[in-house]
Formats: sequence, C-alpha cells, structure tokens
Amino acid sequence: MNSIVCTIFEKHYHYGLAAFINSLHRSGFSGNVYAGYRGTLPKWCSAAVTNDGLGWQGGSSLLVTEDLTVHFLPIVTDFHLANYKPDFMLELMKGVAKDAKGIVYFDPDIVVKCSWDFFETWMSFGVSLVHEIISNDMPATHPIRLGWGNVIKSSNREIKRNITSYINSGFCGVRRENIEFLEVWSDIIRVAIKDYGFKSNEFAHSKRTDLFFAKDQDAFNIAAMCSESPISEIGPDGMDFASGGFTMAHAVGGRKPWMKNFISLALRGMSPSAADKIFWANVSGPITPYSSSEIKLKKIAIGTAAFLGRFYRKN
Repeated sequence: MNSIVCTIFEKHYHYGLAAFINSLHRSGFSGNVYAGYRGTLPKWCSAAVTNDGLGWQGGSSLLVTEDLTVHFLPIVTDFHLANYKPDFMLELMKGVAKDAKGIVYFDPDIVVKCSWDFFETWMSFGVSLVHEIISNDMPATHPIRLGWGNVIKSSNREIKRNITSYINSGFCGVRRENIEFLEVWSDIIRVAIKDYGFKSNEFAHSKRTDLFFAKDQDAFNIAAMCSESPISEIGPDGMDFASGGFTMAHAVGGRKPWMKNFISLALRGMSPSAADKIFWANVSGPITPYSSSEIKLKKIAIGTAAFLGRFYRKN
C-alpha cells in the first residue's frame, strides 16, 4: 500500500522526531515522511536540500536511506500545532501527497515498535485509533460524552457509534477512502472555536468539566463518534500506557526522555519508563542527533537509574 507518514514538530521535539524516524526505518517502512515544523531546523537536518518539486513553499528533503525520505515543510499558522493536525493531514492528501493511498500521523514523541506491515493491515479495517489511559473508561452515558452529543447535533451531524473509551489523538491512520474522518475532525475544531470558547492557539486549559479541555483530542473523540468512516481501536497498551503493548511507545507528559536527568529522578523515586528506554534505544541509526559518547553515557545513566529504582520508590 502506498501510504505516507506525517508528523508536526517545533523546538526541542526534533530529538523525538529523530528517534521516531529511526524507529520507522527499523520497522521496515519505506517511502515518504512529511514533517511539518515551525521555527528552524536542527543541525542533524543540515543535509536537507531545497525541494521546489514538493509544491510547498520553503520545503526541503533529506534522503535518510535509499528507501526513506523526510520532507520538511515549514508551517505558518496561528493554531497550536496540536489543533492543526487534521488540517495538515488534509493539505498533504489533497496536495503534495495527492497520490498516496493512506496517511498515518504520529506525534513526534512516539517510537514505533512493531513491523510497519501491521499498520497497513490495521488501517485496512478502518481509521486506526488508540485509547488513552486517563479517563479511558468513558461510557456512552458519561456526562461529557452526552455533552459532545450536543456538539454533534449543533454541527448538523448524527452519532454513528457508541464509543466507550477515551482516545489519544497522538496517532491515527487513515486510508484515502476514509478521509472524511479528517474533514469531520477539522470541522469539529472550528465548531468548538466558534461556539464553545475553544481558543485555537491553546493546547489545553481550564478543567475537565469543559466540553473541550484537551482541545484537539476532545474534537478527535467527537469525530470518532459521528464520522461515517469505520474505525479500528486498540486499548491503552497500543501506546505503552498499559503493559503488554507491541505497537508504539508514547512519551506523554511535559518532561520528555531527551530532557530527563534519570539518576536525579530515580533518587526521587521515579524510575525510567518504557518510553524513556525505547527512545534512547532509537537515537542511533540513520539519523544521529547525539554523539556516540552522549548516547553511551545516557544509557549508563538509565541502567543506573533502573537499579536505584529498586530501592527508591515514590509513594
């Protein structure tokens, strides 16, 4: 299947992007990765060359391997990048990647764990989605979900399915025949801006009692409820939020694996997470954002921190 991969990043998230691309290569992915960005590109992208053929102003391309190319696309938007996800995916599918049969979005703090073939198979069953761990049990009669039902009605749509779990918007896989899902997601974001006090440049605000607290993620969940497209869900293990996962590791939270002092955290009772370990296992590869000595020292620190974690535990 001719699918593309995309992500959006800015600032220090380029470290996550590097590990993500290395993990894609190890998974067997071949083809094009489209990385939208705001700001400047990091040093490890210095070999990228201007590519006017992309049809995206300021676009450049980096040949990672003979089979994998990353295209860097500068983004100009007032939206928080999280809220721009569906628009970016739609722009790609209708423009620079108009021949692609599918598109898979990953947040840049995700690392792929399984064979790429699995993602292609997964997408063939419907829009590929993964559950959150927080608020995951969210039945059809949950008051927030019932409120979302009103949002759906106000946007002249109908509830198509009773979703019972909360979904993480850091990943989704969409075949071209299901592109309607992205259009609904984008439209719900605009309904929220117009009618529900959603500020487009914010990631999250206020409290969970608001219908739009996690912004793009709440709109994403509403789209899953009312989209005509079929969906295929995996539980929170799909992002290593629960044990037993085999697809992805998602380093959620404000402190990312590339920002952590692991020994200091271990002495405070916080051992390295699975996402921390798999990130540092993927920073060496076709893309090298760190020197070999930096990687070696960090892996020693992770091993030491894991050992200390046997004795220091946060209550």
